[in-house]
Amino acid sequence: MNDKTPAGTAISGYGNLLGEIKERIRSAQYEALRAVNKELIGLYWDIGRMIVERLENGKRGRAIVNKLAEDLQAEFPGIQGFSASNLWRMRVFYEAYAENRKLAPLARVIGWTHNYTILEKCKDDLQREFYIRMTRRFGWTKNVLIHQVDNQTYEKTLLNQVNFDMTLPEEVRNQAKLAVRDEYTFDFLELGDEFSERQLETQVLARVEPFLREMGGVFCFISSQFRLEVGAKEFFVDLLLYHRRLKCLVAIELKVGEFLPEYVGKMQFYLAVLDDRVRERGENPSIGIIMCRSKDKTVVEYALRDSSKPIGVAAYRMVSSLPEELSGQLPEPEQVALLMAEV
Repeated sequence: MNDKTPAGTAISGYGNLLGEIKERIRSAQYEALRAVNKELIGLYWDIGRMIVERLENGKRGRAIVNKLAEDLQAEFPGIQGFSASNLWRMRVFYEAYAENRKLAPLARVIGWTHNYTILEKCKDDLQREFYIRMTRRFGWTKNVLIHQVDNQTYEKTLLNQVNFDMTLPEEVRNQAKLAVRDEYTFDFLELGDEFSERQLETQVLARVEPFLREMGGVFCFISSQFRLEVGAKEFFVDLLLYHRRLKCLVAIELKVGEFLPEYVGKMQFYLAVLDDRVRERGENPSIGIIMCRSKDKTVVEYALRDSSKPIGVAAYRMVSSLPEELSGQLPEPEQVALLMAEV
């Protein structure tokens, strides 16, 4: 069917022309919103600085801020953001980043609600940097950000078990590491203490949206029981996703018990077939994630050591928690900074 103008006159390539103009409009809208956000954060930064520099702490300072809020709201009745509580957040915002040359510019590239959410929930500079960078990189909404912080995504990402250093190109390696966690929280699933792999998969499919949100928010669902035909036999991948930023297929295997080394061999087979028969030109190598009810970290390390395909092994829980035995095993700050350098 030929593309037509509203008047019905045929014009060759009209659809492409319309698509290009729409994309340009969206790009301009995005740049305008980004510019507005930058100005807003700059305004709040300056207000916070003036409050810190000119007002005293204690009751007198709070009384003046309350008066400021009252007068500003009277002067600018159509503009939100000048409540007393928000003015105090501006002060905290400035104090937190004024002496931090690394985080001060980073904080200006995400929204205000994201900024004060990170300030209120994160007390460590590296943790704050992680969530700022991830919010910017993956476009997390405020609700997704809150979910990620509450579920300890920072800790679980830094503790992940993957073999990407040996199996992925350097340009996507760090980004891939940040896409796989050590543990996932499936508190949205309605399952008892005992369940089958089929029941687990059925529950995930019934709640795809929260599942993708827990995965990080940049995965697209492709299929369940994705069929692979090799020779005269059929094989089925439990879940097949697509990672928009990494531009790669992600095969997920769901297991109801403890991790077993033989799971890696099966996943390698799936990834080899996906890369050969399903992956599109220009896409990065497919990644596998094996999700188990529990895992022994040492067993996982040996199982992944000689694997030639990019695979991560994760545990899942039905309630949010970070195992106590792992809480003291986070990488050194220098290693964390290096991991986030390209994000």
